[in-house]
Amino acid sequence: MDIVAVIVIAAVAAIFVVILFHHAIRIKFERQFQEWCDEKIEEWEAETEQARKAAISQSRAVLGGKFTEQMVPYFPDFRYDPTEARFIGSPVDMIVFPGLSHGDPEEIVILEVKTGPSSQLTAAQKKIRQLIEEGMVRWDEIHRISEAEVEGEDEQVG
Repeated sequence: MDIVAVIVIAAVAAIFVVILFHHAIRIKFERQFQEWCDEKIEEWEAETEQARKAAISQSRAVLGGKFTEQMVPYFPDFRYDPTEARFIGSPVDMIVFPGLSHGDPEEIVILEVKTGPSSQLTAAQKKIRQLIEEGMVRWDEIHRISEAEVEGEDEQVG
């Protein structure tokens, strides 16, 4: 009977030790996993904050550029009469009609305003510049008939 009791006690002790080791190892890995999660969350928060700041900075640069594009006719170094400039925005910033304020336009200037050290023309702007330089510019008119004129024609026909 003593041997059976010793074996049972040894088996219970072994099971207890295995459960204890399992629990200790589980706690260790859960702690490591939680530390890893906390570290990743901190990294993601830092990256998110960095991306947010970059987006705000980029947005400010774009808005500043758009503001500058519209205000450039009123800057001291603008070479034309501000009253002769017409803002378009896209694909070019403005068209200037030198001499228009005196009733005698002398030329038409397509003007693109660039801000920042690395500003370059877009592909569309380069193509527009090329077309202008090649003389591929023309005048066109669209005549629309007003509703009153259309109704007057209907009454005459009827």
